[in-house]
Amino acid sequence: MGYWFLLFLLLAYLPLILAQEIASATIVIDGGRAVAETDDNFVCATIDWWPHDKCNYNQCPWGYSSAINLNLSHPLLAKAVQAFTHLRIRIGGSLQDQVLYGVPSLKTPCHPFWKKKDGLFGFSSGCLDLDRWDALNDFFQRTGVIVTFGLNALYGRKKSKRSAWVGAWDSTNAHDFIKYTISKGYKINSWEFGNELSGSGVGASVDVVQYGKDLIKLKGIINQLYQKSHSKVSILAPGGFYDQNWYTKLLQVTGSGVVNALTHHIYNLGAGNDPNLVSKIMDPNYLSKIQDTFSSLRETIQKFGPWASAWVSESGGAYNSGGHLISDTFVNSFWYLDQLGLASTSNTKVYCRQTLVGGNYGLLNPNTFVPNPDYYSALLWERLMGKRVLSISSNASPFLRSYIHCSKARAGVTLMLINLSKQTSFILKVQNTANQNLHIADAMIRDEDSLIRSLKKTVSWIGSKASDGRLHREEYHLSPRDGYIQSPTMLLNGRRLEVSDEGDILSLEPVIVNVNSPIYISPMSIAFIVFPNFDAPACEY
Repeated sequence: MGYWFLLFLLLAYLPLILAQEIASATIVIDGGRAVAETDDNFVCATIDWWPHDKCNYNQCPWGYSSAINLNLSHPLLAKAVQAFTHLRIRIGGSLQDQVLYGVPSLKTPCHPFWKKKDGLFGFSSGCLDLDRWDALNDFFQRTGVIVTFGLNALYGRKKSKRSAWVGAWDSTNAHDFIKYTISKGYKINSWEFGNELSGSGVGASVDVVQYGKDLIKLKGIINQLYQKSHSKVSILAPGGFYDQNWYTKLLQVTGSGVVNALTHHIYNLGAGNDPNLVSKIMDPNYLSKIQDTFSSLRETIQKFGPWASAWVSESGGAYNSGGHLISDTFVNSFWYLDQLGLASTSNTKVYCRQTLVGGNYGLLNPNTFVPNPDYYSALLWERLMGKRVLSISSNASPFLRSYIHCSKARAGVTLMLINLSKQTSFILKVQNTANQNLHIADAMIRDEDSLIRSLKKTVSWIGSKASDGRLHREEYHLSPRDGYIQSPTMLLNGRRLEVSDEGDILSLEPVIVNVNSPIYISPMSIAFIVFPNFDAPACEY
């Protein structure tokens, strides 16, 4: 099958190849050590609070996709979530700090959000009633979701000058909501405190010392309410844009044992109506700039809070609902998968995509729930890329981005390649430095046929596990329909990805390629390459 696939690639891209460049390169993988590690459930998506009349740039792309009105009975929604082993979902967003919880002790009516000119982000406060919370949890339990819930951290405070809010957090409403949640047996994996209140904030901000004191209060509430529960829950904070001084001070104020993960948000592509969105996505130098944020947060945690981990709890690429015909098309997967790669190499444990559904950047279409291209990118990552991250180097052009992980729930490794170049195809050779430290008994080598012996000596990425005869690799090549990178349709190995007539997510099948053949990746495409027999001691448990 590998021969026919290579022939298909050659014939399909022959007109382009004749007018393009072909570059050879070597990728070197160190299978002997892991450089970082993610959580088992690294891939995450958000459900926001925005109502249907949230609009930007003369567009209103949210539909009925909020935590309050999302159609939880839609069959495509359930099947899309269930296609993941356990999808992590974070409920939160800009209106999070205006959400009240409709517990009996709430003294005000439980009403939805409405437009309010002088309200935060142009909306009034809103309320999550308990019937809706029950329905959400029923959906989460049926579909195997791991839940992170973002709490209102402005409740009880008063607005001061500009965007600063002062005073202590009133925990009574959150306390009773958490107590109700526990009484119903709902499994919440983590509670996140506040949304984008760190540093100068977005719309609102809270002084870091006061914020830290309130987190200590929340920790006390969690300890008290969960003391008879077998559930282990985490506290996340601050769910804002990374500010080194603010995050450092937060760790110092709270001390060890309070915050389990420092969460931050990323919208590094700029506004959703930026005419340069596509060029930013296709620029490797621009994509790499965010690495400074990942590295700085990692260093801050190592120095001031080694008990905590790093999460991206919200990232949509372009802010203000994303870019129309960009965030929901193939081109966005270059940004999205590169983000997953960069975040994982910096020891980020979880990466939450804004959104599961809603806005232009939803993994699912907000009206039909049909998957957008990034949904399939997320699903392939979740199924193929394990939590251990290996070291990789390459002599290829910067336009070829490469990431390597131990494979998910199986032996071997999975290589992800992102070719941003418009004109250059790459033919790649892969080497494994780990074999420099491996020794194969001479007697075992003498008993093998000359092909296997030759491969083990000269092609290091086969390794000692190749003697069972499985001399193949698995390839998943992602490309846009008709070569148009802003196409809403993604192809896998030349086949259109779509749901079945029954609404099922079709299987994502690889092509099987002889491991001794070169790796070929065409311009403006993405590939996952699985090496089942790669010698990687770092991947052995």
